[in-house]
Formats: sequence, structure tokens, C-alpha cells
Amino acid sequence: MSASKAAQKRLTREYKSISENPPPYIQAHPSDSNILEWHYVITGPEDTPYHGGQYWGTLMFPPNYPFAPPAIRMHTPSGRFQPSTRLCLSISDFHPKSFNPAWEVSTILIGLLSFMTSEEMTTGSVSATAAERRALAARSRWWNSTGGGSHAKANVAGKGNVKAGDGGAKFRGEWPEIDAENWEWMRENKVDVATGNRPCGSGAGGASCGPQLGIGAGAGSGHQGRAVVDAVVQQRDAGTGWLHRNKLLVAGAVLFIYVLIARILGNGE
Repeated sequence: MSASKAAQKRLTREYKSISENPPPYIQAHPSDSNILEWHYVITGPEDTPYHGGQYWGTLMFPPNYPFAPPAIRMHTPSGRFQPSTRLCLSISDFHPKSFNPAWEVSTILIGLLSFMTSEEMTTGSVSATAAERRALAARSRWWNSTGGGSHAKANVAGKGNVKAGDGGAKFRGEWPEIDAENWEWMRENKVDVATGNRPCGSGAGGASCGPQLGIGAGAGSGHQGRAVVDAVVQQRDAGTGWLHRNKLLVAGAVLFIYVLIARILGNGE
């Protein structure tokens, strides 16, 4: 289906806006062939298990946008979302009645990043350890540009369904400059393009068998992202109890009370 005139006008204006003033850690643009199909890349913020990771996904807008929300997917394996699966969020097509027409593409993607860095569960989300998420972040650039190592036997990806198997063709078509950076990074780090790993024992002192995080020019604007990082930390702290955040203070208070009681009992004897 083609975009309505209102959707065409609105998304054209939003592309100009997000290009001139991109939110921290976020890049986005519509596909050349379909203005309703947007592609984004989120760079994992500092102080999160996703730090330095490169997370590519799509927003599929309805023809009557902004009066209905887009379908939201993240294709890159993250340990937070099921790859290429529609996400149930208040800003997605799962909840059209709760969508506010005043929300823009940048609003939607900032909301997605905020949800990603929380631990709240929903349809399309998964549980993983911080170590697992860091490992996936380290492999994300390789995954995006090789289709999970399937570049040698690529299959054309279906609409909105980009999984390992397309050889990175869709990513390369939408993000040619970032793709070129990823391949250069893989060459420099001697990443095995079939597996995403580095040769064991290579380099001074023996290199890691897994790829290292690479944060280049296309990795986002960290100097502009302090507010996002603060929000991430605030959300992380909000998920922990007061007792956990103040455990040293509590331990000191318990020790003081113990000593005080011991002295009182000692004086009584």
C-alpha cells in the first residue's frame, strides 16, 4: 500500500528533521523505494551491556500515519529482542489506540532505546545475561554486514523479515557507508567472516577468540548522549531496591547497633 498524502508530507518533514538533528545513539532514514519503510541503527550507550553494539531495525509505517503507529522490529541479535519480530510497545502497532499523532520518528526511536535499556518484558523481548548481551554487541557489526555469516549463500529477505540468510544484502543496500566501515573493521580485527570470531592465539599475548567492540565514526554521538546515559542509569537504578543501592550504609548501621548493644550489655554485667 502507498502512503497517503498526509503520511508522505509528514514523513518527508520528519526525515529532514532527524537528519539535521539526530537523537544521541540513533540514525534513521526511509527506504528509497518506500517512504513507509524506515531503517534505523542504534549504537549501544555507555554503561549498558549494549555499549558499542550496532543494532539495525525497521519501522513499517501504515499508510494513514501519523494516525496509527508503525510496526517495530530489531533485526540484529541483541539479547533483548527476538530478531525481526514485531515488538509489543505502547508506541507500536500493537497499541494503535494509545498512539499519539504528535509523536514523531525520533520520539518512537528514543522510546525504543529507553525500553531496550530497561528489563521490562513484552511480546518480542527475551531474557539474557549481561555477558551474553555484551558478546552479541561485539558480534553485531559482523552480523549486520554478513547476514550472520550467510553472505556466501544469500537468500533474498522478505518484506519486514530480515534474518540471517540474506547475506547482509538488505543492510548493505540501506547503509552502504556503515557497511563499508564494518568490513574494514573486520579486516583490521581479522574477524572470520563465516563465524564472527577471531583466530585464537593471534596477536601479542594471544588475542581473544571473539571479536572486539569497534566504535568508529558511525557509532553515534557519545558526547551528545549524556542525557540518554543518565536516563539509562536512572532506569537501571529504578529497577533495584533502596536496600540494594544503599547496602554499605545499611551494613554500617547494623554494625553500629551491634557494637552499641554489646557495650550496653557489657556495662550491665
